[in-house]
Amino acid sequence: MATTALRSSRASLSDRSCGFRAASFAFRLFTYAITVAVFLFLTLSLLFTSSTNPSDLSTGFDSGSYGVGSIRRSVLALKSDPLKPRLDQIRKQADDHRSLVLAYSSYARKLKLENAKLVRVFAELSRNYTDLIAKPGYRALFESDLSSIDESVLRQFEKEVKERIKVTRQLIAEAKEQRSKERFSSLIAAKSIPKSLHCVAMRLMEERIAHSDKYSDEGKATPPELEDPKLYHYAIFSDNVVAASVVVNSAVKNQKEPWKHVFHVVTDKMNLGAMQVMFKVRDYNGAHVEVKAVEDYKFLNSSYVPVLRQLESANLQKFYFENKLENATKDTTNMKFRNPKYLSMLNHLRFYLPEMYPKLHRILFLDDDVVVQRDLTGLWKIDMDGKVNGAVETCFGSFHRYAQYMNFSHPLIKEKFNPKACGWAYGMNFFDLDAWRNEKCTEQYHYWQNLNENRTLWKLGTLPPGLITFYSTTKPLDKSWHVLGLGYNPSISMEEIRNAAVVHFNGNMKPWLDIGMNQFRPLWTKHVDYDNEYIQACNFGL
Repeated sequence: MATTALRSSRASLSDRSCGFRAASFAFRLFTYAITVAVFLFLTLSLLFTSSTNPSDLSTGFDSGSYGVGSIRRSVLALKSDPLKPRLDQIRKQADDHRSLVLAYSSYARKLKLENAKLVRVFAELSRNYTDLIAKPGYRALFESDLSSIDESVLRQFEKEVKERIKVTRQLIAEAKEQRSKERFSSLIAAKSIPKSLHCVAMRLMEERIAHSDKYSDEGKATPPELEDPKLYHYAIFSDNVVAASVVVNSAVKNQKEPWKHVFHVVTDKMNLGAMQVMFKVRDYNGAHVEVKAVEDYKFLNSSYVPVLRQLESANLQKFYFENKLENATKDTTNMKFRNPKYLSMLNHLRFYLPEMYPKLHRILFLDDDVVVQRDLTGLWKIDMDGKVNGAVETCFGSFHRYAQYMNFSHPLIKEKFNPKACGWAYGMNFFDLDAWRNEKCTEQYHYWQNLNENRTLWKLGTLPPGLITFYSTTKPLDKSWHVLGLGYNPSISMEEIRNAAVVHFNGNMKPWLDIGMNQFRPLWTKHVDYDNEYIQACNFGL
């Protein structure tokens, strides 16, 4: 009976949790719709304001139509009546705002939002604009055969239009403010550590402390496999014990000969013990797993690494720690770049792979938010054509070009790089370490990182300096190797996901968080080791 009651309680909690996440996800979709609607509005405005050639002006009125842009005054009419340009301006303002609320309403309906009240408000505003223009007292203003316009009627029409525009702007401002708060909340949720995940790390650490001799590699000789260049080597840098284990679990499961694969897991000193236990208590079918801390690499110090030196500076500490909360909420973009992960050397280790693994020729870098879905040994068979970095390009149209990541108003950036060059993704990168050494890529990274001490070339993060460092040394990989966006884009097709070698949960909605997207979460959770006693003890995933 007690067991049945407990299961019932858990089911109830799970239902409520799912309902909350569904409502939260619906609202995030609505905020996305607002962004698209504003973009649509700006595009329409540009089209209307640019359509001012004589052929457009000479088009007559369609007395039976009152849609956006349907009314055009003739050149003669504009010259003969000074009030007509004013009427056109008022009418255009009304049409523009009507278009905007129609866009809001359309997208909201399409997404089937629960917030029906707001949908009805936007729809009502749209009808108000239409009804206003259709009023018998105002229809006369738009009859093309009138020789003059009654100024008193025009004034009243202008007053009513402005009243509706005021209401529209107020509603849109409120929607934007709500969107800003939602973005802020999303950032907070994304950077928080779930209680169950923290519990797992603590339980693992307790085990490490209780049985230190069992898990320590100190004083032991380095197994030759860890330095054997004939094997397949992977680098995973993470402070998330469950996420790192999922990467290794999924990779091992999909390799035909797992004993030929070596996983180099690097974490920080605080999580080292937990990582050591996590990877010692599981059998990986002969695959080799090395766990080390950043601090084990003695060459990574502030006298050699520009990022570490900059992190010690007063200016950067002020940037991170002396900004008031209310300022952060006003600018969630800047808050993103104040993410504490940028203070961690784990985020910058990827630029030191040749020095960390001096005996290796090639290595595959994997982020801790990826899942491997098929054998990856084919990457080692790719002809890199002398290039250093094998990566999937992310640009389409004008998006994800270099101009989005760097400050092209800076003369150095403008001189050295093409703003239209295609960006590529971090998360699954195949590095030719010999080519890296020949091209002196780490030295290039240091050169640009030193120049960017005041954040004038780019803000923060590792993608911009990566785009710079490997600007002319990146080989594009087939897109099926690496499919991105499972942490922010609900529209990725399942066919594309099924065909991917690696899927990447980049974005805020990580699969181990409550805000993760339910349709993609099983791709990750099926590789969680739920037989692990520490994961069970912490009710991880419930």
